[in-house]
Amino acid sequence: MLKIGCHLSSSAGYLAMGMDAEKIGADTFAFFTRNPRGGSAKQINEADVARFLELAGKLSISPLVAHSPYTLNPCSAKPELRDFAKRTMRDDLERMEFTPGNFYNFHPGSHTGQGEETGLVQCAEMLNEILPFSGTTTVLIETMAGKGSEIGKSFKQIAKIISMVEMKEKVGVCLDTCHIWDGGYDIVGNLDGVLTDFDKTIGLSKLCAVHLNDSLNPCGARKDRHAKIGEGQIGKEALFRVINHEALCKLPFILETPQDSLAGYAAEIAMLREAYKH
Repeated sequence: MLKIGCHLSSSAGYLAMGMDAEKIGADTFAFFTRNPRGGSAKQINEADVARFLELAGKLSISPLVAHSPYTLNPCSAKPELRDFAKRTMRDDLERMEFTPGNFYNFHPGSHTGQGEETGLVQCAEMLNEILPFSGTTTVLIETMAGKGSEIGKSFKQIAKIISMVEMKEKVGVCLDTCHIWDGGYDIVGNLDGVLTDFDKTIGLSKLCAVHLNDSLNPCGARKDRHAKIGEGQIGKEALFRVINHEALCKLPFILETPQDSLAGYAAEIAMLREAYKH
């Protein structure tokens, strides 16, 4: 059974997200823990969470792949912004315990002129401070396209971050197909080679989730512009190979394609389920 879903709006609460997942045929989903462009977080309604967990159990909705706000930068040159990222992520991890045993995904950040090595060290330092508060949640480092001063643009950089993390059992990776394609990994012509590289550099045991997206850009463009499945430079057939690859097929897949409504996600989910061979 293909585990697939999309980003759902958390503004109406957990139960509403579960009901939306049911409507579109999803059995996993992602959500922002708070305003994706800010720092505010709504108070969690425990009764709403309880109703959601009951529904999720009936529908086999799991795992959840929560996403940190885009505004967090663990390796900013400004100490106050690094501190804000750390405090926000620690709070998010404590809130994640209302829905235990899931994933929390984050962008490793931009070094903003400090240099890549400094950025990698600062990201690992933040993880070492927040992971003791992660409870049952696994924190996922997302693979990035490498635009500007982003870190996490290569498997080697992510491996370097993990090598400096003390609680390695609490950290994993979320692979974004658009990002790695834009970062120069040819998943169209050499998916096996890319995954072999990942395994040798990081280890496939650390790969916990996939953001499944097409890209508007050619391989190596380092621009990060998502496209609907089959409407970009990666293409439908290559993404079908991704969901069916033996190293990936049992992972949760999260769509982050540009859609105007849930109906668009429902259509993509149905298409991908039909293409799934396992």
